[in-house]
Amino acid sequence: MEFYEVLENRRTVRDFSDKEVPDEVLSKILGAGLKAPSNDHLRQLEFVVVRGYENIIKILAPIEGNIASFTKSNVSDLAEVMDKDEYAMFVDAMPKQQRMLMQSNCLVLPFFRQIGSPLLKPKNLSSLNYFASAWASIENIMLGATAEGLACALHIPIMDESEHVKQVVGAPADYELACFLAIGYKSDKAPNLKQKEIKIVDKIHKNKW
Repeated sequence: MEFYEVLENRRTVRDFSDKEVPDEVLSKILGAGLKAPSNDHLRQLEFVVVRGYENIIKILAPIEGNIASFTKSNVSDLAEVMDKDEYAMFVDAMPKQQRMLMQSNCLVLPFFRQIGSPLLKPKNLSSLNYFASAWASIENIMLGATAEGLACALHIPIMDESEHVKQVVGAPADYELACFLAIGYKSDKAPNLKQKEIKIVDKIHKNKW
C-alpha cells in the first residue's frame, strides 16, 4: 500500500479470524517498530511475543475481573461526560478486551525502559521521553501491520495488570509495559468502523496563540 493509503486504512479491530500471522511477517512488522524515533537513540525497547491459548491466558488473567470492576464503577459517570460516538465505542469495546487479545493468537507486549523517575510520577516532561519513544514504536507497528493486510487492537494496562505481566515474563524492574497489542487478520464479521472526520484548517491565526 502507498503510505497515505496505509494511514487511511488503519483501524482498531476487535474481532479477529483464526488465521495465523506468519513469523516472517510479524518479524517485519516489529522491525518497523524499531525504526521509530527513539529517545537519545537508545532504542531501549523489548517486544515479547506470546502465542498459544495457554500462554496468553496466563498473561491476561487479571483482565476480565478488572474490566468488570472498572465498567461497573465508571460506566454511568462516563455517559455524562462522553459524547455520543465516544460512549458507544466505550460500551462496545470494554466487553471485548480479553477476547480480542486472545482471539488473534498473536499478543505483543511492548516494554520500554523507564530511567530516572517513576512513570506515573515524572520529575518533568522530559522524564516521559522513554514512554514517548515506546508509543512512536507502537504506531509504526500498527502501520506496518496495516501495510501487510493485518489489523491491531490494543489494551492499556489498568490496576494490577502491568505488574502481573512483568512477573509472568520476568521483566526487569526498570522496564514498563506500554500496552497489550493484538495483531491478526480481521474477521469477516468485524464491523467496518469509520473514523471521526477532522478538518484541517488552512488558515493562519496571526498573533492569536
